[in-house]
Amino acid sequence: MELRHLRYFVAVAETGSLSEAAERRLHTAQPSLSRQIRDLEHQVGAELLSRSVHGVELTAAGKAFLDHARLALMHADAAVETARRAAQPARKTFTIGFLTGHEMNWLPRAMHVLHDELKNIQVTVSSDYSPDLAEAVARGRLDLAFLRVEPGYDLAYHVVDREPLIVLMPRGHRLTAREAVRPQDLAGEIFIGGSNKATVLRTVTEDYLRRSRLDIKPDHGVDNLAMAMSLVASTRGLALMPAYARSLLPPSVVSRPLEGEAPTIDVAVGYSKSNTSAILKLFLSRLDQLVDLNQTH
Repeated sequence: MELRHLRYFVAVAETGSLSEAAERRLHTAQPSLSRQIRDLEHQVGAELLSRSVHGVELTAAGKAFLDHARLALMHADAAVETARRAAQPARKTFTIGFLTGHEMNWLPRAMHVLHDELKNIQVTVSSDYSPDLAEAVARGRLDLAFLRVEPGYDLAYHVVDREPLIVLMPRGHRLTAREAVRPQDLAGEIFIGGSNKATVLRTVTEDYLRRSRLDIKPDHGVDNLAMAMSLVASTRGLALMPAYARSLLPPSVVSRPLEGEAPTIDVAVGYSKSNTSAILKLFLSRLDQLVDLNQTH
């Protein structure tokens, strides 16, 4: 059994489709991917995936195998990253990830916190979706990230902000006449919610709808804000998204606040407790300063 077998299996499990995993995630031919999955099942001695015309589903054995496969890949990636860092002990680097769109707010503040050290270290910055950031921190590819409090990862989190959810709608929608949208106004509309990958947003949204006594099921699930804006514009549906979306909206999409007490979603600094970086330790010691900078803007 090789690491590639595990990567292929995890990709298929997460996409639910052999063809999508082959084309979008692995950039390989579907027959080759199917053969690799069969080889893996032969080595495990159990069927891991149930195939049908609707795609693939994990069997009981597949569900049990998935968590261990992810953990093995995490450890392998972390080992590679640790070895690379050890090979360059004199080079001080610090890698920060940002939830896509949040770097505009948080990068200047993070740099301000590290201002005195910037001449002695190399800071690398990237942006991605929150679950991918959590995985990158867990695997040692990032020292810390500004992200959601993602379940399923052994990370430490410090909440630095709480964003209210707002309503995204197509320009010209009847609800644009309102200054604020009532929860009941969402009923009967095409509703765009978080996908299985956007676990935190989906959970916050479902809790808000439940508290508002609304039985609304998403017509479309999205992984990220860009997908949400595209679907709002194309389907003329509504979406509940974090307030930072306001600064990123295209002309075809507008926003309105929710009436009353809006639900909030956390922005947190996440890091691995096993990371011994001195720069990380220094950054965490200045988190109060970071929060103060946020509150003054």
